[in-house]
Amino acid sequence: MAEDGFAMAVYREGPAWECALLPPAVLEDLDACVAALRQQPAQNGPIALVNVADEFFVALRLGPGGEIRVLLSDVTAAEEWTLARQALDLLGGDAEEPEDPEEVWPVGDLGIFRDLGLDERELGLILDDVDLWADEMLAAVAAGIGVGPAYARVLDAVG
Repeated sequence: MAEDGFAMAVYREGPAWECALLPPAVLEDLDACVAALRQQPAQNGPIALVNVADEFFVALRLGPGGEIRVLLSDVTAAEEWTLARQALDLLGGDAEEPEDPEEVWPVGDLGIFRDLGLDERELGLILDDVDLWADEMLAAVAAGIGVGPAYARVLDAVG
């Protein structure tokens, strides 16, 4: 796990979902993250969960036909972080930014996990909790999509 975050692939191999760390390079380059995601088994749309410095996260999911679904947990992160800016660009450019710098909101596909049991409302509750760091949000997302134990095992194994 890198000092400034981690990236994890969540993919289905056979009947069970699996989790594995991705190389630290994906924390700085969305194209590298997409390339790593495309190397995972395509069944049920592999997912990349990327935590950057516990400040924000990017979730990517490979959809049918190879399209990439994107969720950026905090639109204001695009001001400071290259990966967030790249995610925003992939979503089509600029998003309205909050007037108050303390206010944050997600941008992208809030329905990214709907078929896995985490709908927009539940995901919104996770993203709206200002007391959660990005790693805690991702743990809640992993639990919500049914991979919480596998996700925790991978993080625990790398310390």
